[in-house]
Amino acid sequence: MEAGLLLMVLPWSALWDRNYFVHVWPQLQPFFASAYLRGGVTGIGVLNLVAGVSEVGRALGPRE
Repeated sequence: MEAGLLLMVLPWSALWDRNYFVHVWPQLQPFFASAYLRGGVTGIGVLNLVAGVSEVGRALGPRE
């Protein structure tokens, strides 16, 4: 669940712009700055968070 939260927040933080790969390969900067990539990573984070909450709900829910 923590990974989902990180994937939702990290693409929109300043840390995302100070990326190791951008410093090594500057031609990747437009790719990492793309709102489409940031939105895709955020979407994966949302899916991860929903799956985690679902698992916790099943674990804490009523037993058969």
